[in-house]
Amino acid sequence: MSSADAVIREAAWLVDFNAVDGLPALHASQGGPFDVVQAYLPRTPQQRRPQLYVIRRRLQEVRTAHVRRMARHWFELRVVWPTSSPSGAAEGPQQALDDAVELVLQRIGGLMLDKTHGGRFLSVAEDPAEVTVEYSDPTESLPNRADLLCAISYAADDVETNG
Repeated sequence: MSSADAVIREAAWLVDFNAVDGLPALHASQGGPFDVVQAYLPRTPQQRRPQLYVIRRRLQEVRTAHVRRMARHWFELRVVWPTSSPSGAAEGPQQALDDAVELVLQRIGGLMLDKTHGGRFLSVAEDPAEVTVEYSDPTESLPNRADLLCAISYAADDVETNG
């Protein structure tokens, strides 16, 4: 594993679905709420589609012992949620965004007693106090029929290496 592929590994965890483990699906092809779940922001995002992008906000090399070090990644999930709804009401898309965020938080939380995201990391979101969700102000989006936005942030520790 390399710190360079951490964003790809985390996106793989978010899109990976196994109905047996009890974690929710996020991608629409598996019954989840997002049409797009991918690593990195595209140059031209899709329009009017629920989207989730994994980006890395920070990378820190942590010295864990004299000759051991560990990469700590701060991930941000950018959520783009369309404001259109069949009823035309603004409340529906806001509630749908909250519902989708709840599924993402369950997925980030991982399996009971396993915070490795399927062995992709040493631990992810181990401290729930460090998992944050920040919503953009909907009063700016709704009048312009623009998308609702939020960012979910958390840290992941990679496996230790000699160095």
